[in-house]
Amino acid sequence: MKDAVDELAETVAAPFEQAHAMPRSVYMSDDFLGEELEHVFAREWVCVGRIGQFQNKGDYVTADIAGRPIMVIRDGDGTLRAQSNVCLHRMSPLLNGQGNTKSIVCPYHAWTYNLDGQLRGAPAMTRNEGFSRDGYCLPQIRCEVWEGWVMVTLNPGAPDLHAHLADVTKLVAPYEMQNYTQTFQERLNWNTNWKVLAENFMESYHLPVCHADTIGGFVNLEEMDCPPGGPAYNYHAILKDPDAPLTNAHPSNTTLKGDLRRQTVLLTIYPALLITLTPGYFWYLCLTPDGPDRVDIIYGGGLSPDYVNDADAQQHFADLKDLLDRVNDEDRSCTEGVYRGLTSSLAKPGHLSHLERPIYEFATYLNDQIQKGRTG
Repeated sequence: MKDAVDELAETVAAPFEQAHAMPRSVYMSDDFLGEELEHVFAREWVCVGRIGQFQNKGDYVTADIAGRPIMVIRDGDGTLRAQSNVCLHRMSPLLNGQGNTKSIVCPYHAWTYNLDGQLRGAPAMTRNEGFSRDGYCLPQIRCEVWEGWVMVTLNPGAPDLHAHLADVTKLVAPYEMQNYTQTFQERLNWNTNWKVLAENFMESYHLPVCHADTIGGFVNLEEMDCPPGGPAYNYHAILKDPDAPLTNAHPSNTTLKGDLRRQTVLLTIYPALLITLTPGYFWYLCLTPDGPDRVDIIYGGGLSPDYVNDADAQQHFADLKDLLDRVNDEDRSCTEGVYRGLTSSLAKPGHLSHLERPIYEFATYLNDQIQKGRTG
């Protein structure tokens, strides 16, 4: 009997012109999720937020990557570093959520670490003859900043991030995404498989229907472009109506020309950083599987420098948040509905539209990573 891995391999063996959506099993199977965690999330570069969240020494965020709790923190020397978020004594998690701290104190036995992970203090350990503080430092993890995104990987052999994403850097260069200001970030948990939500972000075929009450009226299916992506990403582009709020280039912007002034790029950095980039704003989701049927989400967004520096900036902030919250609510309804449909034994995946090329490329990427992990 075929398992989910075999079914996915069979699906992506067909050329794009004959492509189907992924089989039900890849969304429903605990075993397939295990393959994803081991061969995708534990091997790839994963986003934990924006660099603006680490302005001061001691600023930190925590995350869970393939079941490993980690922290990203700006240390006492100003270095941004990622490290294990598990105490080296009895293995309690150390920090929670995000915030600022002068030191890292275990909530279980008060073992205390410097911001660089070196153990500084451990109460009542003087009678253990083998104990030495110098022998304890939290395991360090690779951490890089790309275009304003803070990226980490558990994999010492992962490719250099900037080389890995060089083609994407060229693609988004006209927008100067690294200069956009994050104005909000929230953490959510939805009742759907992480891939259902990722795929929803990868195609704008659904915009006129799912988003009829928000942005759907500002797009035209005939003005969507879905070119081939690359090994590390996929993307598509849409031209927004000139009247779409905050989406188009600010009147003071002189660097974006022609269609770029109203072009939105929807970008997926594999495996799970999803970015909508417009001349006026960006918004994004960072996804972490929470079992087959739930997904943890970092949801954030912000504005381009032109809108941040506008005299009406505060109103722009409020308008953007209101718009994106409504869009996100619509996406939640659609993607949780898709997952309910997937649970039906009568459900079968259909052919993909030409506007869903990124979904086919995503499926191919997942298959390649899992097959490589199994044989490598």
